[in-house]
Amino acid sequence: MTRNSLIVSGCILLLLVAAVFSLQNGRYPVSGTQLLSLLLDGRCEDPHLHTVIYNIRLPRIIAAITVGGALSLAGAAYQGMFRNPMVSPDILGVSSGAGFGAALAILLSLPVAGVQASAFAGGILAVILAISISRSIGRHHNAILVLVLSGIIISALFSALISLAKFSADPENRLPAITFWLMGSLADIRLQELPAVLALVAAGSLPILLSGWRLNVLSFGEDEAKALGIHTSRVRMIVIGCATLVTASVIALSGLIGWIGLVMPHAARMISGPDHRIQLPVSFLLGGLALLVFDNIARSVISSEIPIGIITALAGAPFFILLLKLTSRKTW
Repeated sequence: MTRNSLIVSGCILLLLVAAVFSLQNGRYPVSGTQLLSLLLDGRCEDPHLHTVIYNIRLPRIIAAITVGGALSLAGAAYQGMFRNPMVSPDILGVSSGAGFGAALAILLSLPVAGVQASAFAGGILAVILAISISRSIGRHHNAILVLVLSGIIISALFSALISLAKFSADPENRLPAITFWLMGSLADIRLQELPAVLALVAAGSLPILLSGWRLNVLSFGEDEAKALGIHTSRVRMIVIGCATLVTASVIALSGLIGWIGLVMPHAARMISGPDHRIQLPVSFLLGGLALLVFDNIARSVISSEIPIGIITALAGAPFFILLLKLTSRKTW
């Protein structure tokens, strides 16, 4: 077995162990025997166990792996494409756009499905605006720099609109709902919400994973990539489109969750090396593992659940500092 196969197999094994641990642990403990009996033949003496496993914990575990993996994969793709280790999935404003879409839907008293659809549309719209601005003013400038600056502009615009929505919201009901959504949570995810998100994440992740060798060539620089036959602008649009799709879809499901898309690609790079053909799948696996662990912490530390966005921020900042220290002698 090659080194790359060992790395991927190890990540998958850790993810499976974490998933089993998450199924068993919580305020309603489940023994290994009960879990095996329920998963294998669907039988259990406790009538409440089926509800706990299939209606609460399993959807949450699937969501944590999907959301964390998608954010980490998008972050790794962006870092490779922009050749910048400080880039995260919200570099083009998708998080701010999704946040405003969700806030607007909450103000309009839309149901959960409406909030998710509005958040998804807001994230897509923000990136489209950023790309449109960069194309309109960047023909005679550095295309990457103008694109990043356009993303910063759009992020600032939608952040201001989120503040306006919060200012206009009813302080008794709507404002707490907007604030809680913006902090991110996996608490109320239902199994029937997952198929659509899983389909969107799969549709966006597959082209990114297949573009690993192209990102390797892009890492040599724009001119070198063109000399080797890579259509750089086309690759860039594919990566941006697919990364936006997966990021907007998972943010619509979970709310805003930071740091995963910035930190975990660094951890994957440290483990697997700079080859994007292996770094991208490892990033997905590590992102899913990290968010699954953080979700266990969020629902176990105190009696009332802590929004997972708070946990990822508290853990992500020192972890990122540690990664920077460990990799300080290496070049990007």
